[in-house]
Order: sequence, then C-alpha cells, then structure tokens
Amino acid sequence: MKPAILSAAGLTLGYGGVPLVRDVAFELAPGDVFAVVGHNGSGKSTLIKTILGTLPAVSGQLNWPQGRPEPIAYLGQQTEFDRRFPIRVCDLAAMGAWSRLGLAGRIDAACKARIQAALERTGTAEIADMPLYKLSAGQLQRALFARTMVQNASLILLDEPFAAVDQTTEAALLSLIDEWAGEGRTLILVLHDLTAVLEHCTSALLVGDGRTRFGAPRQTLTPANLVALKYMSESQAAWIEAMYAKPVSAHV
Repeated sequence: MKPAILSAAGLTLGYGGVPLVRDVAFELAPGDVFAVVGHNGSGKSTLIKTILGTLPAVSGQLNWPQGRPEPIAYLGQQTEFDRRFPIRVCDLAAMGAWSRLGLAGRIDAACKARIQAALERTGTAEIADMPLYKLSAGQLQRALFARTMVQNASLILLDEPFAAVDQTTEAALLSLIDEWAGEGRTLILVLHDLTAVLEHCTSALLVGDGRTRFGAPRQTLTPANLVALKYMSESQAAWIEAMYAKPVSAHV
C-alpha cells in the first residue's frame, strides 16, 4: 500500500468562519486520480482553495505526511483567466517554469526542451505563436494544460478542466491525465462528467447538502448517494445503473 501524501478527517470547509461542508474525510497517495463531484455551490472549489492554502479551513486541518509539495500545479476554470492578456501560447506554457526559476532565473536549454515537449504533447505546437485572444475554448484549455505540464508538479489540481471543451479535446486531455497518474503524480479534479470519473479516477468525493461521501467511484457515486446529496433527482440518477454494468476501464 502506497503511503499517503494528503489526508483529511473531520475537516470543515467554509468562508469567514461560516461552515459550508462538514466532516470532510479522504486520503490520497501518489498516482491517485481523485474526483470531487457535487452540485453548484456545494463546496467543490472551496475544497480546492483550502488545499491550495488560499482559504483557511473553518475547523480541522489537512495532513501532509510527507510535507506539503512545492510547487502544487493549479489549473482553474476558464472564467478565471483573462485571454486578453497580450501573450502567445508558447509564453503561456513557459509561465509554468516560473515557480522554479525565481525572479532572476533564466529559461535554459533543458527548460526550453520541456516547454516544447509540453506544446507537442498537448497539440499546441502548431499554434505556439498565436495570441491567446484568437484561441478557441479547446485550444486555450490545451495551452493551459501545457503550462501545467511544464510545472512538473507532483500534485496537480484541475477545477472543471473540461467545462468548455468538446469531446475530442476532453479525450485527449484525459489521456494526458492518465499519463500523469502513471508517472506517480497525484491529481485532484473537480468534475461533472460522471463517465470520466468512473473510467479514469481511482477515488471520488461526493459533496452536497453540507455532507460528503468518499471512496471508490462506483461505491461512492451510487444513485442513492447522488440523490441524497442533491446532485441528481431520482429520475436523473436512474441512468447510472447502466454505467455500473459496464466493465471497469483499464485506466482505473
């Protein structure tokens, strides 16, 4: 059994000391792909901000048995990103190296090679000189994944990474996530696509109505739990039964 890198027990999340989600508990190890699922306003992004350290917990704390990793890669929602910023795709990817270079650091040959590899792996090498304002939503998300790749972090947080992309782009980015997990990186993803959770994630935290459920995706995202934590109505949750009849993907 792999040692945990991050865990929580009895954690309460919220803003300004006002609880939003109580008794959050989970444990993550290297190579885990951890999905956070819940209805809008349930506390998913609150958890991400708490892990990042930009928002304090109301009570309890996160435990880092091996020490908090640095850097932690974070890819937020596209609504948080101003694409009018006057830089090119290659410049955005290069920003992933800044945390390791410092203010006076220079991008050396090895770093340039890592940036080029990230552009090629995310399918953005051909648009490397294109300004951000000309990109489609899918192209921008690929470029943001390239920046994340350049960060070379052991812990990667992705907040709704597929919200504005088509299925082809989502499949390509999920393949990259599978590769990262195979390299022993730990990933935390806020997701709404339950099929992606079931096929690509090793664990899931269902958040809703101020409560949580944590465990393997197929044991956590049951119709009963999805209804109880207000993610779906009973009629909406019925379709997931058919998904459980499918064999578990090799990704998990």
